[in-house]
Amino acid sequence: MRRGVVQLSLFGVLVTLAAAQPKKDDWDIYSFHINSTVTGRYATTVMTSRVVNRMTESKEVEFHVQIPKNAFISKFTMLIDGQMYDGVVKTKEQAQQQYTQAVSRGQSAGIVSSVGRTMEEFKTSVTLAAHKKVTFELTYEELLKRTHGKYELQIHARPMQPVKDFKVDVHIHEKAGISFIDVKGGLSTNVLANAITKTRTDEQAWVHFYPTVDQQTTCDSCGERGLNGDLIVVYDVNRGNRLGDIKTLDGYFVHHFAPSDLPRIPKNVVFVIDRSGSMNGRKMQQTRTALIHILNDLAEDDFFGLLSFDSEISHWRRELVQAVSANLKGAKQFARGITDRGTTDINAAVLEGARMLNAHPREGSASILILLTDGDPTSGVTNHEAIQSNVRQAIAGKFPLYCLGFGFDVNFEFLEKMSLGNNGVARRIYEDSDADLQLKGFYEEVATPLLTDVTMIYVGGTNLTQTNFSQYYNGSEIVVAGEIIDNNVENFVPEVIAISSKQKVTFSNTNNSVDSSAGIADGLLQRVWAYLTVKQLLEKELLVSGPEKEKVKSNALELSLKYSFVTPLTSMVVTKPQGEDMDVLHKPKEGDGPRFDSYATPANRRVMLVRRPGQHGRVGLPGHPGSYGHLRPRNSPPSHDDREIRRWSSRSIDLSADYDDSNIYATNVAMAQPTETEMTTTPAPVSHRFLRKAENQPLPLCFDVSEAAIFKLLHHPSKELFVNGKLDSLTNGGFTKIVIHFSADQHIEVDPEGIRLHQGQTTTLYTGQDLITAGRLTVILRVKEIDVAVEDVRLVIFIHEKDGNKFLWPVLRQTPSADDTEGLLALKPADYQVRLQQSDGKLKLKDREAPAVRSSATDYSIANPVPMNCWLVGADFALERTLNDYFVAQL
Repeated sequence: MRRGVVQLSLFGVLVTLAAAQPKKDDWDIYSFHINSTVTGRYATTVMTSRVVNRMTESKEVEFHVQIPKNAFISKFTMLIDGQMYDGVVKTKEQAQQQYTQAVSRGQSAGIVSSVGRTMEEFKTSVTLAAHKKVTFELTYEELLKRTHGKYELQIHARPMQPVKDFKVDVHIHEKAGISFIDVKGGLSTNVLANAITKTRTDEQAWVHFYPTVDQQTTCDSCGERGLNGDLIVVYDVNRGNRLGDIKTLDGYFVHHFAPSDLPRIPKNVVFVIDRSGSMNGRKMQQTRTALIHILNDLAEDDFFGLLSFDSEISHWRRELVQAVSANLKGAKQFARGITDRGTTDINAAVLEGARMLNAHPREGSASILILLTDGDPTSGVTNHEAIQSNVRQAIAGKFPLYCLGFGFDVNFEFLEKMSLGNNGVARRIYEDSDADLQLKGFYEEVATPLLTDVTMIYVGGTNLTQTNFSQYYNGSEIVVAGEIIDNNVENFVPEVIAISSKQKVTFSNTNNSVDSSAGIADGLLQRVWAYLTVKQLLEKELLVSGPEKEKVKSNALELSLKYSFVTPLTSMVVTKPQGEDMDVLHKPKEGDGPRFDSYATPANRRVMLVRRPGQHGRVGLPGHPGSYGHLRPRNSPPSHDDREIRRWSSRSIDLSADYDDSNIYATNVAMAQPTETEMTTTPAPVSHRFLRKAENQPLPLCFDVSEAAIFKLLHHPSKELFVNGKLDSLTNGGFTKIVIHFSADQHIEVDPEGIRLHQGQTTTLYTGQDLITAGRLTVILRVKEIDVAVEDVRLVIFIHEKDGNKFLWPVLRQTPSADDTEGLLALKPADYQVRLQQSDGKLKLKDREAPAVRSSATDYSIANPVPMNCWLVGADFALERTLNDYFVAQL
């Protein structure tokens, strides 16, 4: 039996946004369980989906979930007909070798990709025979981080359809005792609140979420596709012992240190604010708003400084001042006046902030330097290594540097290295409506220092994770793990030495706080140690070089493989039944997320080259082969006959230059399509015929484009992804080039001969069969097919040949989850009605009617094109907007 797929069949380059949604009575998720067990703040979550194919033919079913960014996937299995198929964690080189072998057999790949602020996506699929069942099971692990005095376990539920047997079960076991527990998130409100039950004892808590099918379709964030939102379990533990909670098991220990009964330490804080031109608009406004809120929260015994910078530095005061009301009032006025202007000199600004803190030593205080920027250094010292070295020398380990990267233009890895090299962290601030709250939220994490110069000492311990911390803040937690030598717990002596306010303090094991943890699963503390060690080794790898870097990387890789963690150094190879695709799953880095770029602006400029009355010869682009004449300046008024406009289609040019010629001029007038009568009686010579799938009708629509043009194929603004394609009238086929922009300085150019990857000033050519990974982009080159994945978008670009000419034809295999996409590939199926069922008919689409002719077209959206019948209509009718709306000015 011919294999079927759950997506609706695709015609031409136009597909439906509903393609990924299974139709009723196709495959059915009859059970979806999420089970999360938290022991000692370490969460192990198992997501199990059971699916049945209720059709009489094979169907491709998909397992698609979201997991927290901090988590490591550690296990994945599929059970089909009693046969277990396991995911195996391997080195990236081994995974790529196995994957390359699969590519030669025409198989494809899947990835784990970043989604938004806190989540990553896991996707895979398998073909399921008629009336058969498959069970998907994914396990991931994470150490919960304490912020603002609580832990949060985030569970995202999006099964893509209502599920009769849907359950979320959370069990928390904390020997220290649970002080409170709460449930929040979009899936905990209104109608879904009744689906949640909570119970708690001294040491244990249970949360159950069992929504009915009706509740899954009627809640605020639900619909026909069922649940789509977060369930967040929030809790904290008792803090009776000042040394903290220490668990031991099987020769390993984990120490959670979070004393709360300490006086706050006055702080010295300097805010270094980027005011370069790229901070214009909402980013600058949100920064000003956040600064004013933060200044309101300073305590009177705090000292602070505030400076803004572009290529120059502006001080409010050149020295730190006390946070008394008069000073705060002046600082707020300065903050309100910060406006965007020039370039970005990060080196000078951070060094000045460090100078201000170094010039204000204050016994019994804690100093903090906070940098907010949205870009790369573009003036002054611009070499990243030089800046990092300068900053490290200026700070000299005396205080932490926190780097906040605003948006996706910022070079996050550069900020991360600079922060980690100075005892701080880097955090991305997302360009959303709540960016000011994100800034304020981060500040609140470091607003109340309780200890400085914290040293964790473990006599009888070895293979320790990080033990020195510059500061400890109220509401946070320090976690250290390691091995106990010879498993001799009696000789294991933990101790913490730190500075509290103006005195040295020691936290020791006076109350027998070491707990030989009965009831904890075997090997759990060892996995916590491995998790922490890998995380910290990956951070260290960013800071070192040469042989030391290779040693650190080797150690992290060894642990990742031993504990089956999918990390940036490893991949999971998901094997499937014979003949099925093999997925290679990678873990993205924060810096691989989407980057803001400016392609939307030039892409939206559309002009026409119009033959003036009496002109002869071909109309083309200045400087291009076959081009004649030049353009007149934009402010020169055209004089033309409207009938001439209707004879010429849109051309793509850049309006950044002024041209002059008496024969050709530029205008923004929209292109007029031939009338429907003209189209049916005297059609123009056909170079390209497109198909658009129809809903509830046997025949698709088809329309002709008889001129060369550059098309907007897919614009995904929320992910800053832009896909444009060039039609060449000489090929009489499809696209000669497709360009995919996926970050501010990275894009690929695809033509029938290969791919060019542009990264800044570097260009790399790929031909033949190859695997390309760059940031959030993954490309697989095959003989006649190119597979492109960018986060939640997946394109297949077929390479066809006609009359000796090769051309490209793109197909959207996986539609974006956002609803802000536009372009040819983002169109929904046409819902038309037939008014006359004859060879020449009339179709109605929404509130419009148009004549139509029964015709045929070749379906290039499959590997082996086939001719098919269609209703031939005008392009404006088929697209529901003017064809000119789908043209862009440049690739």
